[in-house]
Amino acid sequence: MSEPVVRPKRVILKISGEGFCNAKARGIQMDAVVHIAEQTAAAAKSGTQMAIVLGGGNILRGAQFTSGATHIHESTAHYMGMIATVMNGLALQDALESLGQETRVMTAIKMDGVAEAYIRRRALRHLDKGRIIILVAGTGSPFVTTDTAAAQRALELDADILLKATRVDGVFTADPEKDPNAKLYDRLTYAEVRQQNLRVMDQEAISKCMEYAMPIRVFNFKVDGNIERAVAGEDVGTLITK
Repeated sequence: MSEPVVRPKRVILKISGEGFCNAKARGIQMDAVVHIAEQTAAAAKSGTQMAIVLGGGNILRGAQFTSGATHIHESTAHYMGMIATVMNGLALQDALESLGQETRVMTAIKMDGVAEAYIRRRALRHLDKGRIIILVAGTGSPFVTTDTAAAQRALELDADILLKATRVDGVFTADPEKDPNAKLYDRLTYAEVRQQNLRVMDQEAISKCMEYAMPIRVFNFKVDGNIERAVAGEDVGTLITK
């Protein structure tokens, strides 16, 4: 007998910058943004509170300036990457609001002209009012990935689960885009992810979730309806727990 589906009260949804453009493209492509917006707006109607943490790799990755061949300091490059996430956040906000979903963009770097400063209590208030909050600029500090920022926000905002949206069906034994024989895991423990060096999220993010028993679900958001299924607590993709 299958276990009953338990709908989370509050989730953190992590979407990488690659979600904002089509495969092998760069920049912001609105058809990709609208696809995310339609799914998240539909999921929010269920009553589950949702905060979205965004990456910015579709515009710029700080690592591309850290080879030593440039004159840009590594910390500066990371700040540039944070600003890229703000651009994605503004695009997603307008797409969501065009669908009638109330939102707030909250940034870890002060930008009064375009977004609210991230303040935990204010974020919780927005969630209680049924708004989707879009969290940008990572943690506001360099040398911290947006995956780690997502884990941090999940813990701060007392989320029930961290949802990691990817372009593949979950966590595999190898990269499924390179190895056709790679097998999909249904469930994993944090320890197994670390021991097998599975590239789900960076090690710091996994360690934070492991320390506080924050479950992680990794799933393919490119499949129509998968964001709704993941937010609803359905068994889609790979679940990582203790």
